Amino acid sequence: MTINPPFRSDIVGSFLRPDAIKRARAAHAAGELSDEDLRGVEDQQIADLVAKEAQAGLRAVTDGEFRRSWWHFDFLGGLDGVSVVELDHSLPFQGATTKALGVRIEGKLGFPKDHPMLEHFRYLKSVAEAGGVQPKFSIPSPTVLDFRVEPANLAAPDYPDRNSYVDDLVQTYRDAIAAFYAEGARYLQLDDTVWAYLCSDDELERARTEREIDTDGIGHRYRDILVRVLEGKPDDLVVTTHVCRGNFRSTWISSGGYEPVAQDLFAVPYDGFFLEYDSDRAGGFEPLRFFPKGKQTLVLGLITSKSGELEKPDEVRARIDEAAKYVPLQQLAISTQCGFASTEEGNILTEDEQWGKVREVVELATSVWDD
Repeated sequence: MTINPPFRSDIVGSFLRPDAIKRARAAHAAGELSDEDLRGVEDQQIADLVAKEAQAGLRAVTDGEFRRSWWHFDFLGGLDGVSVVELDHSLPFQGATTKALGVRIEGKLGFPKDHPMLEHFRYLKSVAEAGGVQPKFSIPSPTVLDFRVEPANLAAPDYPDRNSYVDDLVQTYRDAIAAFYAEGARYLQLDDTVWAYLCSDDELERARTEREIDTDGIGHRYRDILVRVLEGKPDDLVVTTHVCRGNFRSTWISSGGYEPVAQDLFAVPYDGFFLEYDSDRAGGFEPLRFFPKGKQTLVLGLITSKSGELEKPDEVRARIDEAAKYVPLQQLAISTQCGFASTEEGNILTEDEQWGKVREVVELATSVWDD
């Protein structure tokens, strides 16, 4: 297997919350469990998770996002100048309804030195390194914050429009990356649903009407923001991104292949790109012709995390061969298409089925690559 991440068999990040976590969080919300006691339960469950990930054959492990309610709001709400607020509408998932939450920019953007996820990473690092595996930590991309702010929630006096906060947004994420690096992080991932939404005519229309975003050239805007964020990152820090079309209770939001965004997306100097490819909604592999030849890794999300049914190995290997017509096999890897629980509710499959999916990823990678 490859020496550095992304590994040939890798994962996106989130795992189904164990019953112990669910009970503890419910008791904490009801005022029946202290912060310290909740943290103790989370610590034990994360340690158990890391051991299971290593036992399944993964070389990069996560904390399952066990301390989070959402994959993105928990991080974004911890930034200076940002709060999580209730909206009068929920996200348009197909056949499911989320909590109606959004983000509000109400002050100068910044990354606080005491952001709670720095402590979350410290604990993950301690148990991962004790087990001889690589800690991986995921945070939402800066594009997610920009794309999700609705006009009524752009309320900072210093930011009269979207362009006025870009410099501070870039610096906020540079500071975040530097802070995680200082804590010993060497494998970070910027989760980014936005690129997939830019492949959807419906989502582009919502962006124009609901968030008053000028979508002409928006791919260039996001490419430039991300290039600036990654400028000067340490050479020994791996930063990847994950792109998917929504993941809540096994449902989705957007559809459309990567053709409209491929050139801008692949111009961002990420070390690896985790791309959803488990259904027809992601389109074909043709846009991968724009993927740069060289050291970057394209991680194919061919194993769905939305159901427990295992894929047929021969069919997955055939799809890897098809992708290799556009990207050299040595630049490819495999993972699940998304995490198993982008929100604490989790997808509709059992924990046993979840681990079956993880083992499937490892076994397929072993059968395809022998390095």
